[in-house]
Amino acid sequence: MTDTESKKIPLLAVGITVLFKLLFLLTHYIQEDAFITWRVAQNLLDYGVIGFNGDTKISASTTHLYVFVSWFFNLVFGKENFTEPLLIFNSVLFTLGSLLLSHLLLKNAWHKALFIFLIGILPPAIKISILGMEYGLLFFLEMALLYYGFHKKKKWALLVFPVLIIFTRIDTVIFLGIIFVTDLLWTRKLRWGYVLGGILGLTATLAFNWLYFGEMVNNTITAKKLAYDHHFTFAQNLNIFASNFGNFCGMLKLPGDFNPVTIVILLFEILCFVYLIRQKQQRNYFLWIIFIFGWVKQVIFLSQKSFFDWYYWVPQLLLFVPVLVFILEQRVKKILWLSLFIAVYSIPMLAFQTIHCIATGNGEWNYRRTIGLFLNGYENDKNQWIFLEPAGYVPYFSGLKTIDEVGLVDKGVQEEIKKDKNHFRINTVKNRKPKYLLSYRDLFTGEEAAYYHAHYRLLKEFRVREHLNSNNKILEKIYMLKPSGTDYNLYERIPE
Repeated sequence: MTDTESKKIPLLAVGITVLFKLLFLLTHYIQEDAFITWRVAQNLLDYGVIGFNGDTKISASTTHLYVFVSWFFNLVFGKENFTEPLLIFNSVLFTLGSLLLSHLLLKNAWHKALFIFLIGILPPAIKISILGMEYGLLFFLEMALLYYGFHKKKKWALLVFPVLIIFTRIDTVIFLGIIFVTDLLWTRKLRWGYVLGGILGLTATLAFNWLYFGEMVNNTITAKKLAYDHHFTFAQNLNIFASNFGNFCGMLKLPGDFNPVTIVILLFEILCFVYLIRQKQQRNYFLWIIFIFGWVKQVIFLSQKSFFDWYYWVPQLLLFVPVLVFILEQRVKKILWLSLFIAVYSIPMLAFQTIHCIATGNGEWNYRRTIGLFLNGYENDKNQWIFLEPAGYVPYFSGLKTIDEVGLVDKGVQEEIKKDKNHFRINTVKNRKPKYLLSYRDLFTGEEAAYYHAHYRLLKEFRVREHLNSNNKILEKIYMLKPSGTDYNLYERIPE
């Protein structure tokens, strides 16, 4: 096989993998938080301000760089048509990132091709590619840093990629820090270009936050810390960690606290990692980086009770990399190993994620989006306010100004939480008087019912069960198997 042919095979795998995953776009499964980022991008387009509600500046999105990417796609393709091109772009970026990772760990062109496809159809990889979040961009940038900066020894890469990575998400200092420590221990010397790149990245991001928003860190971090802060004992924290570890560190979520599937897979990942690093190859450098990062990132975020799935997608994939490399490099009965892996793991995981995407896509796109579309048609004045949680689908499709219960898109809620966390919702309603309330609770019951009865009327009930039907009987069975969504009550303020 010529060098040209060996280079074409992994690239061909990239194309095949992207085309295969584009089928998942038909499920319309887009993460709620993606619509927050996209609304920020459109707010920048409409008002020239990075915000959520008109000309008020607020870092409502967790990512700055992806906001600008989303803004560019809105500008080029228009608000009605940007989604599919952006999702395709995310999928291509992630798959190119897996191509770079394959170059770091494998030599055989066919091994690289299989690696690209097999990692690309794992549940986290599918979600990274099609859910609209920033992780396709982030994965590509992180793998590009490892490949060009530390494999190809390109000095420009050590300066450029840390800046772009931190500007995408500030918590990537964990990834960059682990690279720094591993490289220092491995080479016994400082890469001053990389140190400078990290300093520039952190300085640029913090300076942007301070000069533009008047805050050092993203508002999303401040808001979540304030809203989800609870004081637990050490025993309680340990119990929370243990009860969530299995489901957040694994690709397959099961009901209950104990997840034996994740435990078995994690043990197999560790065994494969140990087997590979005993081979004393140069690639061990990169295996150490990705494996340590996978564990550290998950432990840190779980210990901080950050129970959002997307924080764990990249670590889940990187921890699984040694398994794929181990399977692909088996010299004895390789076909048997690979066939067993595909039959026992790849196909079941793909089936699981397909069902999950179809069911959740129905709950998000066909149900939650419906609420936003109803409000869009019902309320012509887009300067009216709605108070709800979460601030994704409904604000995006309704076009209404929004107060969310966490304070991601409106800082006024944070002030109410500081003053009286137990009653911040009713205090926000009394002080701000939003025209619409969207709640998963019946506001006409409970200690605050009298106020709601006096000032609001029930406009419409939205129920998940009403969206579990389909002319396609297979889809209907999937919807019934995994109903997705939350029942909501929509209230409208009574004119005074």
